[in-house]
Amino acid sequence: MASVLSTEERIRRTAMSLFAARGYAATGIREMAEAAGVQTASLYHYMGTKEDLLRSLMLDGNRRLLGCAQLVVEEDAPPEQRLAALVQVHVLSHAHQREEAVVLDTELKSLGEEARAEVVAVRDRYEGLWRSAIEEGAADGVFTLENPSATRLGLIAMCTGVAHWYSPRRGDDDALALAFADTALGAVRARRDGADVRASSPGMPQPAAVRDVLVSLGIDVSG
Repeated sequence: MASVLSTEERIRRTAMSLFAARGYAATGIREMAEAAGVQTASLYHYMGTKEDLLRSLMLDGNRRLLGCAQLVVEEDAPPEQRLAALVQVHVLSHAHQREEAVVLDTELKSLGEEARAEVVAVRDRYEGLWRSAIEEGAADGVFTLENPSATRLGLIAMCTGVAHWYSPRRGDDDALALAFADTALGAVRARRDGADVRASSPGMPQPAAVRDVLVSLGIDVSG
């Protein structure tokens, strides 16, 4: 039996869908209330202002992504394992939280200065995990790259793009996560003990473990 959403959760999901489809600026309060099946006054009761709601959605989404990455990535693991795990977290979460991913990726500009700073602070902590893995790999000679910062931003953008085209009909998302991890390892020219490092190499993280963490954080990975 399907669970019954609370009014607040119904409003949040409705807002996320509308913001993703039409954009924050083009989504009106009345439209949001009608889609959620509530009165406009009730909408304000549950969400505060429209910007308050966007801020809350973006903070929750970024914190969930950070929390998943922190649970999956072992701090003392080799940098190639951490990078592969981060890629899989990003790909699988964006594949299964597509509307949220679109909003997180496009609506930072819609927040006021104070709210934007809060969201950026959480996002920076997440990107810091990527930065440390890539920079440590380069320093250790496991990765060969000329511009760690550009590499980090490029890999994150590549993984974020999944939200814009992924469909469950495309097939095995675990295989997709592994393919993206392989692409990332190739981009940094990962090598250890004279051999190329692949996502399928012994000891590398696997999508099943990432999926379990996503589920534990309340992310639906069924479709």
